[in-house]
Amino acid sequence: MTEPALTLLHTSPVHVPVFDALRDERHPGAELRHLVVPRLLDRARESGPRSVADKVCEVLDGVRGPVLVTCSTVGGVAEALGPRLGVPVLRVDRPMAAEAVRTGARIAVLAALASTVGPTEELLAEEAGGRAVTVRSRVLDGAWERFEAGDAEGYLELVARAADAVEDADVIVLAQASMAGAARLVRTRLPVLSSPAPGLAAALLGCRTG
Repeated sequence: MTEPALTLLHTSPVHVPVFDALRDERHPGAELRHLVVPRLLDRARESGPRSVADKVCEVLDGVRGPVLVTCSTVGGVAEALGPRLGVPVLRVDRPMAAEAVRTGARIAVLAALASTVGPTEELLAEEAGGRAVTVRSRVLDGAWERFEAGDAEGYLELVARAADAVEDADVIVLAQASMAGAARLVRTRLPVLSSPAPGLAAALLGCRTG
């Protein structure tokens, strides 16, 4: 029996080849459909994540089957809309957050955008489920500017340097999916978690079991 397609909602086109490569490497044969809507992030940064709820519903109207939202800023809002949309919606960073709180109580969050910090901290608290965790977040100066300028390697090197500078933590969380490539550049011995691989795996598992 053919698995249903997974729809991925992105706010940047750079994520499309990342998730396609993950699919080809780890989930051959899975069908992915990509929707790229940069204005969702633009609006969320200007007016807050909740301001995009109606627009997310508009974008996903008519989608059949599970949805994976790869933007950490709007992922929580989109995930909560699943019952309204009538389809399962997963934010890409939820499996990463679950792994983080299992790994240790002291969590360092690195973010390229300030708008991601609140949603990420709320998600970690939710996944902790009452367990005592300490979350320290840092927005990396100049990181998003490099990303928007297309300087991917410079962006990832900046993230990696920030990760290597983390002290007094049990685990490091890379808040944006776009940061995932920095994990191959770090020298720290601390676990460095990123969201694309576990997020895609969880969403595809939902395709098979949903």
